[in-house]
Amino acid sequence: MNQLPILAITMGDPAGVGPEIIAMSLAQEAPYALCRPIVVGDAAMMELGVRSAKVDLKVRAVERTADARFERGTIDVLDLKLIDASQFAYGTVSAQCGHAAFEAVRTAIDLAMKGEVDGTVTAPLNKEALHVAGHDFAGHTEIYAHYTGTKKYAMLLADDRMRVIHVSTHVSLHEACDRAKKERVIAVTELILDACKSFGIADPHIGVAGLNPHAGEGGLFGDEEIREIIPAIEEMRARGWNVEGPVPPDSLFSRARSGQFDGCVAMYHDQGHIAFKVGGFEWDRQTQRMVAVKGVNITLGLPIIRVSVDHGTAFDVAGKGIANPDAMLMSIEYAALMARNRKQ
Repeated sequence: MNQLPILAITMGDPAGVGPEIIAMSLAQEAPYALCRPIVVGDAAMMELGVRSAKVDLKVRAVERTADARFERGTIDVLDLKLIDASQFAYGTVSAQCGHAAFEAVRTAIDLAMKGEVDGTVTAPLNKEALHVAGHDFAGHTEIYAHYTGTKKYAMLLADDRMRVIHVSTHVSLHEACDRAKKERVIAVTELILDACKSFGIADPHIGVAGLNPHAGEGGLFGDEEIREIIPAIEEMRARGWNVEGPVPPDSLFSRARSGQFDGCVAMYHDQGHIAFKVGGFEWDRQTQRMVAVKGVNITLGLPIIRVSVDHGTAFDVAGKGIANPDAMLMSIEYAALMARNRKQ
């Protein structure tokens, strides 16, 4: 047990599903075979999460990571004590919850930068609550970049069958087209190659998407492929990278899910996210529940490990005990794998 990596799991916005999916995950055996988990947040909110999840767990508040016991059956919580329970309500945007979520992330980053933990896993926060609390960040990725001093980074989506990195994410579609430049395509491809190697894939095969329909069709539907993407691919192949493309976006992701690629480079946010979530997220109409929520978000380029669930706070089901913990379990698995390989 003492050889397993220590992972700091941030609670996310307590008005969302973060505490209960953490509780559901840490009630299982698998996480404790992979890591030593400690939750960063509020112990009182984790107790609510345990009750919502209907799992047989205790919550133990600690002041330092060194005080954690990492015993299955008890969740160690680095207790920040930032929530006034009398002002708390599930499923609502509030400044106190936005601030608590932010401070949990900032604390986890600090622990990782100091080497007190080997990696971080983040439960979802609410961007509106974050802004109401006065923290002007677009989301987790930007918080991590700011507090680690990272300038070049990218978002990687991963599940058990597909991995997708993005040339651009939270920008307008017009700006996304402007950002599809040769240098950026090469930079994010290098990040996904290195990530795949950290997952144990020796010679990753990467498919690079076109920006336009049919990858431009030789310039008929746009010339970004000719001007930027093809030159990038030619340079990467000259470096010896196992890269294919530009692959038409309407076929790249189905080919990846069938095993033809170890990773994909998407040109913009929705191009990658829609394809990824259609494959990993499944809603059951009869039970009115998510029966599969498979997918994690890994920030590449950071000096520390950060893996997150690839879904939001789900305010509409928070506190009801019906949230699906698949993505949290997978996030813990990926973070533990990366931490082990980084130590080797």
